[in-house]
Amino acid sequence: MQNEILLVAESVSGEKGLPQEVIFEAIESALATATKRRYSEPSNIEVNIDKSSGEYETFRFWEVVDEEEFEDPGLHILLDEAKKKDSKFELGSRIEEKVDNVEFGRIAAQAAKQVIVQKVREAERAKIVDQYRSFLGELVNGTVKKVTREFLIVDLGDGAEAILPRTELIPGEVYRIGDRLRAVLQEEERENRGSQLSLSRKCPEMVGELFRLEVPEIAEQVIEIKAIARDAGSRAKIAVKTNDNRIDPVGACVGMRGSRVQAVSAELGNERLDIVIWDDDPAELLINAIGPAEIDSIVLDEENQIMEVAVDKDSLAQAIGRSGQNVRLCSLITGWKLNVVDKDEAGQEENTSAASLQVLIDYLDVDKDLASVLISEGYSSLDLIAAAKESDLNKIEGFDEEISELLINRSKEALLTLTMEISSEAEDDENDLMAVKSVDMTLALELNQKGIKTREDLAELSVEELTDVIEMDEKSAADLIMEAREHWFKEDE
Repeated sequence: MQNEILLVAESVSGEKGLPQEVIFEAIESALATATKRRYSEPSNIEVNIDKSSGEYETFRFWEVVDEEEFEDPGLHILLDEAKKKDSKFELGSRIEEKVDNVEFGRIAAQAAKQVIVQKVREAERAKIVDQYRSFLGELVNGTVKKVTREFLIVDLGDGAEAILPRTELIPGEVYRIGDRLRAVLQEEERENRGSQLSLSRKCPEMVGELFRLEVPEIAEQVIEIKAIARDAGSRAKIAVKTNDNRIDPVGACVGMRGSRVQAVSAELGNERLDIVIWDDDPAELLINAIGPAEIDSIVLDEENQIMEVAVDKDSLAQAIGRSGQNVRLCSLITGWKLNVVDKDEAGQEENTSAASLQVLIDYLDVDKDLASVLISEGYSSLDLIAAAKESDLNKIEGFDEEISELLINRSKEALLTLTMEISSEAEDDENDLMAVKSVDMTLALELNQKGIKTREDLAELSVEELTDVIEMDEKSAADLIMEAREHWFKEDE
C-alpha cells in the first residue's frame, strides 16, 4: 500500500510536470474524505503521509471553542469540557485522536481519483497563471473554444486557456466557437478553485492597449496615457500628455483623417472616444474633458475632493450628458466628485448663503467660521437653530452642551426681538409686513432677517432682488411683490 502511494505520486508528478508535494496533498485529502464516510456526524479528519516511506497516519480532531461558536459536537468541544481532559487547553486549541487508517487501494478508484484529478487541474492552472503573470494587464489574442451561458473559454495557445465572463464583454457583442478576439489578460480568484486566467473587453485598460498598438508614439512613451474613463460600448474619455512639446498628443492619437482613433473605435463596437489634454491642475483638466460645454466658474473643495461647476443654462444638458454620462466620465478622469449647476441658480444660492451667513453673525454674535459650520450642517436660519435639539447640535464637531444651549437661547431671543420689530418698524398697520395676505409670521421673520422690514420695503423690490435673498421661484416672488404693491393702486384710484 505504501509503495502504491509513492508510485502514484511519482508517476502523476512525472506525467503532469507537477511537484510531488501537490500529489501527496491530493492523496491526503482523498484519504481524509474516505475516512469521514465512516462517521454519521460531521467530523474533522487529517491525514499525514511520510513522503519517504509512504506510510501514513489518520487523526480526528475537535476544535476548542466557547458557547457562541459551538455548532456541532462532531467538530467542536467546549472549553470547560476540554479543560477536564487537560488544563493546558485553551480557545483555538485542537484535541486530537488517532483513528484507524482506511486502505488506499480500496478507495483509489473513487475519492482519491476525483480529488487527485481536481488538485492536478488546480496545480496546472496555477502553473499556467505563473507563466502568464508577466503579461497581466496586456492585450492578448485568442480563439473561442467553448461558449456557455455565463462565460466563454478562450484558447490562448500552448495549452493555456482563459475565461471571458459575459459581464466583461462589450454590450451587444456575440462570439461563436472558432472566432478570434482580443482582450486584456487578468487574474481571477475563484472560490475553492484557486487562481486562473481571465479576460476582459470591458475594462478601461482595453482602450489604452488598443491605442498603444495603433499609436507608435504611445508605445515609444513619447505620448503618455494618464487616465481613462469608460462606459463600455458607448463612450470613453482618454487623457493624454506629451513628453515632447513638438508633438501634439491629441493629433497623434487621432491620426491622419482620424485613421488611428477609428481603428480603435471599430474594435470596440464603434464606441465614441474623446481624447483630451492632460493637466495636473484638476480644474484645467475638467475644462479640457467636459468640452464642448463651456464652464463659467469652478469652486474647489480640496478637503472633500469636490468641484462645484457652474455652466450656462444652454450648456447644462450638454455638460451633464445623456443619463449623466458626460459628467460621470469627467469625474472618473479627474478623480473628483462633480456638482454641475446652472450659473444663474449658483449665483442665487451664493447670494442667499451670504445673506444667511450675515444674519447668523449679527444676531447670534458669532464669528464667520462658526456661522459657516452651522450653515454647512443645515442650520441656515435662526428659526432652524431655535427649533433644534441640543443633542443634534452636540453632534457637530467642536460643539458641546454649553455651546448648543447658548446658540439655541440666542436664536430664540433674536426671533422674539425680530417679531417685535416687525410691527414697530411700520408707521401704521397698512405698512406692516403682515398686512400682505401671503406673508405669515415665518416668512415675515425671514424677510426681516434679510433687511426687508416693512410692506414698503417688499413692494420696492424687483423679482430678481427678492429671489436673491429668499429661496422662492420667480412666479411666487412676482405674486408676492404685486400683493405688497396693491395699496399703491388703491391710492391712485
